[in-house]
Amino acid sequence: MEKEIKAFITYLHNVKGTSANTEMSYKRDLEKVQHFMAERDVHEMGSVTEKDLEEYVKYLEDNKFAAATVSRNIASLKAFYHYLVQEGIVAEDISGSLKAPKIEKKVPEIMSPDEVVRLLEQPSGDTHKEIRDKAMLELLYATGIRVTELITLKVSDVNISMGFILCRDRNKERVIPFGTEAKNAMTRYLDGTRDDMLENKNSDVLFANCSGQPMSRQGFWKLIKYYAKKADIKADITPHTLRHSFAAHLVENGADLRSVQEMLGHSDISTTQIYAHLNHSHIREVYAKAHPRG
Repeated sequence: MEKEIKAFITYLHNVKGTSANTEMSYKRDLEKVQHFMAERDVHEMGSVTEKDLEEYVKYLEDNKFAAATVSRNIASLKAFYHYLVQEGIVAEDISGSLKAPKIEKKVPEIMSPDEVVRLLEQPSGDTHKEIRDKAMLELLYATGIRVTELITLKVSDVNISMGFILCRDRNKERVIPFGTEAKNAMTRYLDGTRDDMLENKNSDVLFANCSGQPMSRQGFWKLIKYYAKKADIKADITPHTLRHSFAAHLVENGADLRSVQEMLGHSDISTTQIYAHLNHSHIREVYAKAHPRG
């Protein structure tokens, strides 16, 4: 099975153009299947039966894996078998009978505008680190990009005078505007701080860590946790919380869903619609509190 898994991941990378995170997720899921089958003395793809797959899903459920994890594993298996049939490695797709469990959609954690302001005001000093941190936080909230997109931005992706960034995915790119506060923070960072922090002066990397290397996901994660604690925000804030807050605050202030979808880079507008539902819930809450006959 190892050979087929490796070939599948290569196919995803070269043909489907999937992200590194997606490839890692598929690889991790399928290696768990491989380990499960090996314990049952099943080593060849042609020897795996429909019952084996069903028992693997039952194993996940019996071991209290979250419904979302079980569902993702099933999706990985289905994608894998679709590839195997397409390449003629197996004769039929035996994953068709696998049923994903129902997943309750979690309401995303949203910060209030006041909490966002408190968080963004924390890095207020003149050190290189605080100037960089301020620029990163302001840009993240101003654009709603993912943390991976933030830390992989290049200087050439930023147009300060026009106030937008070019955010690249593997197969597409999107232009996202940003406002005055982010523009001021970015201008200050790019006016000497970045060059002083960066070890390789020829690099086009936008954000560097304190060692002069490109900023990592873990480094930014720690940074946001530090400032959330400093701002006395009790909720568990993550980089993605700012992305959710960006979208929710835009919708609440009248932005249309298609524009928000485009800025977030969602392929399906149904993913973006959660923010409209959140807004409707907020309106109902305000109505109930304020209307004399609410």
